[in-house]
Amino acid sequence: MSRRSWLLTVLAVLPLAGCTASAPSTGSPSTGSSSTGSSPVAAPALKLVAFDSCDQLGKELRAAAERSHVAALSLPGAGRRLTAESTPERAAAAGGAPSASSSTNVHEAGIDEPDIVKTDGRRILAISGGVLRVIDTATRRQTGRLDLGLEAVDEAKLLMAGDHALVLADGGHRSPLRDDTRMIRPGNGRSEVLLVDLSSGTPRLLSRYRGDGRLVDARQHGTVARIVISSSPDLELPYRGEPEPEKAKQDDRDAIATAPIEAWLPDWEITTGATTAKGRLDCAAVSRPESFSGLSMLRVLSFDVGAAVLGDGDPVAVVADGDAVYGSADSLFVANNQSWRMTITATDTGQVARPDGTDIYRFRLPPTGRPVHVASGKVPGRLLNQYSMSEWDGHLRVATTSWQDDASAVRVLREKDGALVEVGAAEGLGRGERIYSVRFLGPRAYVVTFRQTDPLYSLDLAVPEKPRVTGELKINGYSSHLQPVGDDRLIGIGQEATDAGVPTGTQISLFDVGDPAAPKRLDQHVVAGGASEAESDPHALLWWPATGLLVLPIADAKTDGVLALRVTGDRLERATRLAPPTRDAGPMRRAVLVGDVLWSINERGLLASNASTLDRLAWVALT
Repeated sequence: MSRRSWLLTVLAVLPLAGCTASAPSTGSPSTGSSSTGSSPVAAPALKLVAFDSCDQLGKELRAAAERSHVAALSLPGAGRRLTAESTPERAAAAGGAPSASSSTNVHEAGIDEPDIVKTDGRRILAISGGVLRVIDTATRRQTGRLDLGLEAVDEAKLLMAGDHALVLADGGHRSPLRDDTRMIRPGNGRSEVLLVDLSSGTPRLLSRYRGDGRLVDARQHGTVARIVISSSPDLELPYRGEPEPEKAKQDDRDAIATAPIEAWLPDWEITTGATTAKGRLDCAAVSRPESFSGLSMLRVLSFDVGAAVLGDGDPVAVVADGDAVYGSADSLFVANNQSWRMTITATDTGQVARPDGTDIYRFRLPPTGRPVHVASGKVPGRLLNQYSMSEWDGHLRVATTSWQDDASAVRVLREKDGALVEVGAAEGLGRGERIYSVRFLGPRAYVVTFRQTDPLYSLDLAVPEKPRVTGELKINGYSSHLQPVGDDRLIGIGQEATDAGVPTGTQISLFDVGDPAAPKRLDQHVVAGGASEAESDPHALLWWPATGLLVLPIADAKTDGVLALRVTGDRLERATRLAPPTRDAGPMRRAVLVGDVLWSINERGLLASNASTLDRLAWVALT
């Protein structure tokens, strides 16, 4: 492996050391109890620091880049290839909607999340292969399509408000290299945000925003969407074959020292009609934690989905990285999860060490305008996904799994003087296992860990300083998503497994969690050899409380369609498989309910079924 290729890998995962004289502040030791009886160790709190000028910003960014870069070149065993570890991972309806309709299955009620399908009751929007299609639910036909001309290659997603849709496309997996340079731009590229008008039968592009960075995620409250993008510095270092190590270090120091501040400040362009406006992040919009925690620039953009055109999103930025996004009505939390990466440390043995924790950044969300970065914190271990975070009664609850012993914990943080400080923790959950799903519901939490059996833990978080485990249920298999389905009831979607922990097929479990000391499983449905997208993406799950209808994509050796069940009291009943008319129609991805019609959707078409009888009504082919 060449020094050039290895260096790019190192810089993609090496965290920045603090580059100021100030040391990170330390939160007060927690007085909360834990499930093991030991006191939790509070991670250092991260304070916020603003930059006095572009000169100061540039000086500190160069120093941090040089320090990380030189440390990487000094590591023992520098010639080894490293690989990243993988992890298992409503808008207002327009007037005239004929009847009630379902919305995207989201973490917090009223906070919409991007997905590949949206509906307002009058129409269904579906996006695939860079093409947006509109289906009229009354006439059951496709009324329009728009080829979006996306440069980003990843699957695009949608948000919706009234007669407008916002298309989000992640362009972050390109790492362009040229033969004569080594470019430090891990996971960068240019992501896109498109505003589309839906007022006529045919969708029409209004504006396109294209800017540096990978799209992390987005949340929408009302008509305002907050888009989180992370960009890496665009540094070009001279490549002269394989020079002596000390010579290479000096060459790179010189290149970093002379790099313009623009190398760290992402730019963008907004095209509306025949007009294109360009811009770049202002130094005044950037702040950082007191201790640098990443090489990237994390920015939050704000767009009104109901606006006539797109602006620049009025960005606010932090010198940090981010992987998981959780949103409430007035806060946006971004976690530098790091669960997918390996971190290199300059140890005597040259071993690859795990990250020492997860950084979390809170942005306060005003009703309109720019978010305000108000607090940062750090917790030990790694998060599974956005469901590992929850804000309630002025506290942030976080569930993590330790890198060291695979034991898990639920920690409670409170904001104090710009820092998210741990005030209590319940530790020691599932030693030797890791978290597969989390659900916070008011003062309670439910956590599933798994290695061979599936302990479902019930926790009481009513007293933030004293979170505690109240009960657990051990069964075979695991739930990778927990869905509340009424008072004291949870649905678990995951895999059944043998006594040895080998998965055998998709399982849907109905849990009674009414007794905090004794959660129990009331019923279970298993599809032997089956798999469901809902196991890894909760957006694929439809829950309709009015009739107890539960629908999820399911595939096995026989059928690639959706599974519909009824949750009635203590039972899962009337399990029915629905499939497209031909086997080559592709896998079902989503299901939505509009009035008394259940729509099952894939890239080739939509299957309309009677929501009560589940009899087929129509197949709408997509063109």
